[in-house]
Amino acid sequence: MSEPTASHPHSEGPVTVRGLIKCFVGICNTTPHWLLAVIARVSVATVFWKSAQTKVDGFTIKDSTFFLFENEYNVPLLPPEFAAYMATVAEHVFPILLIIGVASRFSALSLLGMTIVIQLFVYPAAWPVHILWVMALAYIIGRGPGPLALDHLIAKRYS
Repeated sequence: MSEPTASHPHSEGPVTVRGLIKCFVGICNTTPHWLLAVIARVSVATVFWKSAQTKVDGFTIKDSTFFLFENEYNVPLLPPEFAAYMATVAEHVFPILLIIGVASRFSALSLLGMTIVIQLFVYPAAWPVHILWVMALAYIIGRGPGPLALDHLIAKRYS
């Protein structure tokens, strides 16, 4: 069975499905790392920042945050009050670092650790959401924050 073709007035030959797929893949392969890195950094930072904002009232951690860590979140090995402080600070600091691109891989690794704890001990049924966070964080850890990050400028300066 032959592949369907059509003539295109600006092409040198017939347009085929295989040709269209090859063209599409070629375009996709030109997606710049900086764009993917920015999307990964901003998307995952936004999730954690929004979560952090639900835990505080101004510069004070809400009583409801301590209640959740004492009664709902089953974080092992850590006292609930300490876990509440750690999570609240981490969810504020690491997203900011990701957005500006400082200590990006370390920040992504830290948030990946938090994601794993959340997945295993807090909301095990939420894996369809958590796997998206894992993918964005793994991209940052594996490929770096991209050239639109202060990490890139620092590395360039000292290399």
